[in-house]
Amino acid sequence: MLSLAQGKKLVKLARKSIESFFEGKKLEYEKEKKEFDKPKGVFVTILEWPSKRLRGCIGFPKPIKPLADAVVEASKAAAFADPRFIPLKKEELSSVIFEVSVLTEPKLIEAKPQELLKEIEIGKDGLIVELAGFSGLLLPQVALEYGLNSLEFLRATCIKAGLPAEAWINPKCKVYKFQAQVFSETKPKGNVIEKTEARKERKSKGKRSEKGKGKKARKKVKK
Repeated sequence: MLSLAQGKKLVKLARKSIESFFEGKKLEYEKEKKEFDKPKGVFVTILEWPSKRLRGCIGFPKPIKPLADAVVEASKAAAFADPRFIPLKKEELSSVIFEVSVLTEPKLIEAKPQELLKEIEIGKDGLIVELAGFSGLLLPQVALEYGLNSLEFLRATCIKAGLPAEAWINPKCKVYKFQAQVFSETKPKGNVIEKTEARKERKSKGKRSEKGKGKKARKKVKK
């Protein structure tokens, strides 16, 4: 697990890598290389602010590169090589936010198709679907942001892979799950928060609220 302080460094590194590109300067990140030298899967997401519309998202699902290097490469790819968008322009830097998702190693879900949905925890798990040379990945936060349940999330991942929505039913289809620590700017060049923790707090508040409602309801019944 990374600390919030480390997450802030990674988000700053993501932004700095793009700023350096536009400034025509060599990116200096020796300190980050030493601190984040272990291979990790990571995705960098660029979002328009304040709308939070996607502007680019690319990364490495598996731990094949040291984390610092992976963040730099993923940042540049998200900014300039995401085929869904035109390359980011310099003037956009003041109106986008950077988000870094550090992934756990994906694990194959060992379950029959009819049991798959029980193995997926919305808000915690991201998914990877692989079949017949096609593959697609959706980060854990996607399900929450779009209000998807397990079935909808699985179908969406299949579609992301370029497969039919029901491809997951195929016995040859492999479904992996992973978790992520998500660190994000609250505004361009602003404070960095851990969205993973924010989700936990919301869930906790929700549970407390439900408990409170239950107590009130019981009191009303007693009356």
